[in-house]
Amino acid sequence: MKTVLVMVGRTSAAWLQTGIDEYVKRLGRYAPFELVVLPDVKKGGSLPQEVLKEKEGRLLLDQLSPGDVLVLLDENGKPAGSRDFAGFVQKQMVAGVRRLVFIIGGAYGFSAEVHQRADHKLSLSRMTFSHQMVRLIFVEQLYRAHSILNNEPYHHD
Repeated sequence: MKTVLVMVGRTSAAWLQTGIDEYVKRLGRYAPFELVVLPDVKKGGSLPQEVLKEKEGRLLLDQLSPGDVLVLLDENGKPAGSRDFAGFVQKQMVAGVRRLVFIIGGAYGFSAEVHQRADHKLSLSRMTFSHQMVRLIFVEQLYRAHSILNNEPYHHD
């Protein structure tokens, strides 16, 4: 199963990008992983929030193929601990999912169309993180999930 993380806009802080790169490299031990960075919407800062979400939503949905399982990383999604998340990843593998696609939205979240297309919605925390920090937190949690599934000592309960 290939796992894909799609996000809008590049990571602007070098220290976050360094961390992301480290976990992406580690993930390569377990399964194919792809990071897709979409360009920011041109003149997005001058657009009403709903218009911006719709434009970003179109860009995000264009990345999907038929049969992809789409998971939104959303503050209102289902909360999961690290072991729960590992179980979710394993369930997708066992089900024969070819591409498991996670999406981090822009600063204002997702359009209604993206919400409708989603197969799952996952919350990483009840706390709010910047969408830039979520990138690092997510790739670390995906790495942690694979280490749990492989009975490696990275995760401690």
